[in-house]
Amino acid sequence: QVQLVESGGGLVQAGGSLRLSCAAAGRTFSRYGMGWFRQAQGKEREFVAAISWSGGMTYYADSVKGRFTTSRDNAKNTVYLQMNSLKPEDTAVYYCAADRSSVLTRDEAGYDYWGQGTQVTVSS
Repeated sequence: QVQLVESGGGLVQAGGSLRLSCAAAGRTFSRYGMGWFRQAQGKEREFVAAISWSGGMTYYADSVKGRFTTSRDNAKNTVYLQMNSLKPEDTAVYYCAADRSSVLTRDEAGYDYWGQGTQVTVSS
């Protein structure tokens, strides 16, 4: 079992930056692939980024590629999402998720544990 808690969301102007953190409780965190998803109001949840258990491989949605970077610190049981050049269309609740099989997938069905989400709002 892994418990995930996101933090770092907030209100930022377009062009600004935020760094989200996802802290995990559980001894096997370092074995899990991690993903970031987001859900804008009235829309389906969508994939944002994923990172392998070692941090050696990452995968991004086209909409955030070049602007967002995910990383992890297994010693701190934490995964990060650095978001730069934010746009109003990035406004959403952001979720982190853990994948026991660490297959680096964009399919949310492949994730076993989810955080509660953190709100990111980008003003124009």
